[in-house]
Amino acid sequence: MNKAIFMDRDGTVIKEKPGTYLCKPQKVELYKNTLKALRIFKKKGYKLFIVSNQSAIGRGYFGKEVVKAVNDKILKLLKPAADIDDIAYCPHAPQANCSCRKPAPQMGLKLIKKYNINPEKSFMIGDKKSDIDFGRNIGAKAILVLTANGRKQKAKYGKNLKADKITSNLYSAAKYIQKQSL
Repeated sequence: MNKAIFMDRDGTVIKEKPGTYLCKPQKVELYKNTLKALRIFKKKGYKLFIVSNQSAIGRGYFGKEVVKAVNDKILKLLKPAADIDDIAYCPHAPQANCSCRKPAPQMGLKLIKKYNINPEKSFMIGDKKSDIDFGRNIGAKAILVLTANGRKQKAKYGKNLKADKITSNLYSAAKYIQKQSL
């Protein structure tokens, strides 16, 4: 069985302005140490997945082609460090009550099955409580990063935030994971 790193997209892998929807590929900006983090994950033998709620589609702000264009730009920017094995996203608005919107586990469970992933040896990294709960719901360890929404989420949920670890960013999460898998 394989091990994996599941990562939220906006606010974890790429910069996010909370409360806005990224609809222009030219506005994609990686965090400073994203590539360094991915190199650590790949060196340690992890499969890499991006899992993201993209409710702007369900809200009618833009279509799937916009999300594809943004994702393609992200993949291009990440290529020097590592290939992302797959990207999964939920296109529904929150009120749709679908089974794929994080924290629901469907996106992760499909990736686990498709790529023969052992969730107990895997991690979910994100900047929201829904990311942490998603990680726990798929059986992975969950890491909250304090980028984008992370600090506010930590303050809002406190002890109700069941993260296995809280780190400043994706790179510090990678350093933590690197130490765990020595």
